[in-house]
Parts: sequence; structure tokens; C-alpha cells
Amino acid sequence: MSNNRKELLVRSTNELRGRVVAVTGAARGIGLAIAAELAAAGAHVAIGDLDGEHAATVAARLPGAAAGFALDVGNEASFLQFLDAVEQRWQRIDVLVNNAGVMWAGRFDEEPERATQRQLEVNLHGVIRGVRLAAPRMRARGRGHIVTVASAASKLAPAGEATYAATKHGVYGYLSAVRTELRGSGVELSVVMPTVVDTELAAGTSAGPVTMLTPHDVARAVAGVIARPKFEVTIPRYVGPLVRAVGILPDVLRAAVLRRMVPNQVAALGTDRSSRAKYERDVLTPTDTPGDEQ
Repeated sequence: MSNNRKELLVRSTNELRGRVVAVTGAARGIGLAIAAELAAAGAHVAIGDLDGEHAATVAARLPGAAAGFALDVGNEASFLQFLDAVEQRWQRIDVLVNNAGVMWAGRFDEEPERATQRQLEVNLHGVIRGVRLAAPRMRARGRGHIVTVASAASKLAPAGEATYAATKHGVYGYLSAVRTELRGSGVELSVVMPTVVDTELAAGTSAGPVTMLTPHDVARAVAGVIARPKFEVTIPRYVGPLVRAVGILPDVLRAAVLRRMVPNQVAALGTDRSSRAKYERDVLTPTDTPGDEQ
């Protein structure tokens, strides 16, 4: 490990120790990796998940102070109860990590209405709800940080991810606007935008020309941006500058470059959707969903 990497780890640990961090959709996948990373750095971690019992089970396995809570980000009363429970346990919430998310992949005209509704409900409205409910509490204290795990689809639009990309574009726009309103309040906003991550959400899809990320890659980025806040984080880091550079190209050339850069999930899935069958049944029947991620 390089000296720079060691210094960053030490700095992150120092910044995170004792912080109270609430993570949504955190009983599995990216959310659990984030919770584990933060707990190992000394943060007090609240794991919120649809499956409250599983959230409590995995929290008990983490080092330090961690607790699991039932949370449906699509329900305002549930989100309020989650925030209240975390504050009751640790007296405050320093950081909220909006991580819960779902994705249906395939041709836009074959997407079931319930899948469309569920993505809007969780990916977009869930983030809006989390910010709207948590930010005023933080503003009243004069400090706080909300980190949202979005996607590179916040800036790009992969074929086969039309509604998912729409929700992530919406998240980026919403956070940009709220950030302006919160300027000077002491409340920081950050949006973390990874490319395809190796989780159930990505089953059967393609990462395109880039290497598929791991949940740990995203967890490290979240820990890093909590320690050193900034608004935009892309993973890999070069994606942000690359998207900006492509954006100034003429339309025909831009489209050609994006076809090479961005995975096509319609082509990746083809006619055999068996690799996504179980995951998408869970998306379409949220009461049975074992845990939201990304």
C-alpha cells in the first residue's frame, strides 16, 4: 500500500470515528459494504432495510456500534420512524447515506408498469423523501451531510435502463437544486456515481468497456467523501471528466463515442432474461424484497 493511500485511510478513520451514520438499503450489497466500511472506521452505523430482522442480524456482526432498523424508503411514516429511532439511540444523525435503489433492465416498451412505479418510488422519491426529512434536522444543528449513492446513469443513458437512468438523472437534478438552497447552512450534499457494480441489481447486465466494480469500491468512495466532502464523485474517477469532454462534441460524434463507452443492456440481455428473473420478481413485489441496493 502506498504512503498516500495509508494517509487517506488514517484521515478517513479519524474523520469518521464517533460519527452517527444512517444507511438506507443496507442489509445487503453496496449498502452493507458501506455500513461495514464505516463501522470499521469507528462510526456508529444504523442499517435501515425493508427486512428489519435481517438488518438487525447483520448489524450484530459488524464491529463497534451498529444497529438494524426496518425501513421502507417508499413510505414517509417508515422513514420518519427510522430517523427518529436513530436519533433516540444516538441523539443525532451526522450523516444520511441514501443508498436504496432498484432497477428493471430491458427494452423500454416491455417494462411492466409496476417496475416503472417501483423505480420512481424508491430511486427518486426515496431520495427526495430522505433529503426532505433529514436535512432540516441537520440544518437546525448547523451541520450534517447527506450522501446519495446514485449511478453513472445520472450523467449517461444506457440502452435498456431508460427508467432507471431517468430516476438517477432526477436525483442529480434534485440534489443540485437543494444544494443551492442549503449553501451556508452547514449541511453538505454529495452524490456518488459508480459504473456497473457486481450486485444482484446488475445480474445479467454488462459493464461495457470498464471493469465491473465491487461493493467495496463504492464503500471506500462513500467513506472518502464523508471524510472530505465534495458534491460529485464518479467511480472510476475518470468517468466525470470523460463525460464532460464528450459533452462538447458534435451530436453525431458524441453519439458514436457514447455507443462505445456506454453498455447496451438490451443487447447484453438478448432474449434470455433468466439471469434477472429472481431479482426482478423482488422488484415487482416489494413486500418480498430482501433488500434494496444501489
